[in-house]
Amino acid sequence: MLIVAKGTISAVVFFLELGVLVALAYWGFTREGNVLMKILLGLGGPAVFATLWGLFMAGGKAPHQLHGIARAAFEVVWFGAGAAALAASGLVTAGVVFAVVYVVDGVLRLLTDQV
Repeated sequence: MLIVAKGTISAVVFFLELGVLVALAYWGFTREGNVLMKILLGLGGPAVFATLWGLFMAGGKAPHQLHGIARAAFEVVWFGAGAAALAASGLVTAGVVFAVVYVVDGVLRLLTDQV
């Protein structure tokens, strides 16, 4: 049973990671301004975040893997940016739900030693 729970918790955090990239893209493409700025923000924001994830967090294979408080701080900023991007796009309820799901999943990862 614990194996299934751990798998589910891992799947949720994976989809949250993808959700951050989608939220940033949505935020970028829905900004006011010219088309070039929308494209730059809509594609550039997720590209920068994906690069940072690959450098510091990517499943134990990152070249500069973070641990402890640095990892926790990075996650809070990463997932907080996703929630903030949704809220800034006018999807406030989605942003709040995103943040709550992240917090619950984070607590469950702590309780099941998946951090």
